[in-house]
Order: sequence, then structure tokens, then C-alpha cells
Amino acid sequence: MSSEQLGVKEGKLAPCPDKPNCVSSQSTDEKHGMKPIPYNGTAEEALTKLKTILTNRKRTEIVEADTHYIRAEEKSKLFKFVDDIEFYIDTASENIHFRSASRTGYSDMGVNKKRMNEIREAFQNA
Repeated sequence: MSSEQLGVKEGKLAPCPDKPNCVSSQSTDEKHGMKPIPYNGTAEEALTKLKTILTNRKRTEIVEADTHYIRAEEKSKLFKFVDDIEFYIDTASENIHFRSASRTGYSDMGVNKKRMNEIREAFQNA
């Protein structure tokens, strides 16, 4: 997916394609869906926490950020494939919605789901 297709539009991140290499907290199907990350405090505090977590992850680079959105890229260790990771701070529900998707290939062997569980755990423990 090109960077022009990423981002938040009307409170929604882009939907996952019909491939198993994507997860999203805004997807309703079992194959792609995960629960959003709840947060306490302000959106700014949640964003700061997320930025710190992403900065501390190996092979991860934040490429875009504003007051309610972060887009990062994470490269796979061996083949340097790039995955897109997006976060949207939803102040109405006090949840962080996310989407993590491989740019290439079909299956990701569960990498995106594992990544988002790691980020969720790091956020909850921060």
C-alpha cells in the first residue's frame, strides 16, 4: 500500500487487504481484528508513550507524526522487508487504534500480530 493510502480518514485507518499479513483494531473479521489499546490521561501523553516505545524498537523508524497519528516503518531482520505501522489516538473512546501490515508478500507468519501484542504490552507496562 502506498503512503498516500495510509493515514486517518473520517476516524478510520485503511482497511486490511484480503491477505493474512495485516492486523487492525478497526477490522471486524477474525483474521485481521485485534482489540484497540486503551489509554488513560491525555492524547499527548499516549502519543509520547507510543513514540518512546517505537523509538526503542530495533529496525523501527517513525516517519510521520501529528497530534493524533503516528506512522512508522519496521524492517524485517533478515530480508529487510518493510511493514507499515499506524496508530490513531481516538480521544472519544480513549483508545489507540492501530494497523500493522506487510507491504509485500502474502503471509507474515504472525509477525504483525506478534508486534502489536508486544507494543500493547510495552504501552501497558510503561
